[in-house]
Amino acid sequence: MAEQPYNIVLVEDDASLGYLLKEYLGMKGFEVRWIQDSQEVLPLLKARAFDLVILDVMMPGMDGFTLGEKIHKEHPGLPFLFLTARSMKIDVLKGFAVGAVDYLKKPIDEEELVVRIEALLMRLDTRTQASPQGDVMSLGGYNYDAQNQSLEFKGEQQILTKRENELLRFLAARPNRLSRHEDILKELWGRNDYFNRKSLNVFITRLRKYLANDPALRIENVHGQGFIFHVPREA
Repeated sequence: MAEQPYNIVLVEDDASLGYLLKEYLGMKGFEVRWIQDSQEVLPLLKARAFDLVILDVMMPGMDGFTLGEKIHKEHPGLPFLFLTARSMKIDVLKGFAVGAVDYLKKPIDEEELVVRIEALLMRLDTRTQASPQGDVMSLGGYNYDAQNQSLEFKGEQQILTKRENELLRFLAARPNRLSRHEDILKELWGRNDYFNRKSLNVFITRLRKYLANDPALRIENVHGQGFIFHVPREA
């Protein structure tokens, strides 16, 4: 882990589990703010900077999916994951669809949770990443600023989430070449499995929407293999 401790918001209404996780993560070097009332989360995020939010799904008042969707819209650069007993495939896919970077199922071993969090934060944390080549990259009619996680088209700016930004940077570094599923998943998610592939497809759909203003830019799905990011070649 980095010398500067990561700041985590843990949203868990179960008092026993919340206390256990807060104490264990604190022992492992994380700064943890434990919240039992989901209604308190958004005001807290406006008041302070955090590195990660861990959400339960089944909570009184605002459920985790609704809260996650609001976090994604209001704090697009802040990653969040679900830690929940809701384990049906439809729940997992919904979690990724609202913007989660991971979906963990209860019960989970505390040591495994720490390993997953550390691996996730090290991949997503811009403090540990080298700056991209140059400041701004031209992608067709877009200006892509990977360092500031933004896409600009004719003065209109789209702020990307950390995962969206990492995926676009991965594809943009390999223009007009096949980016294989397994390579993307291992680089960005840390493992290649069914649920992460579904999540990857969700993020590809988002990038296609963001890039739709320039028809010369196209993310082609190569069935069973991966994606090709078609970018106009310079004359």
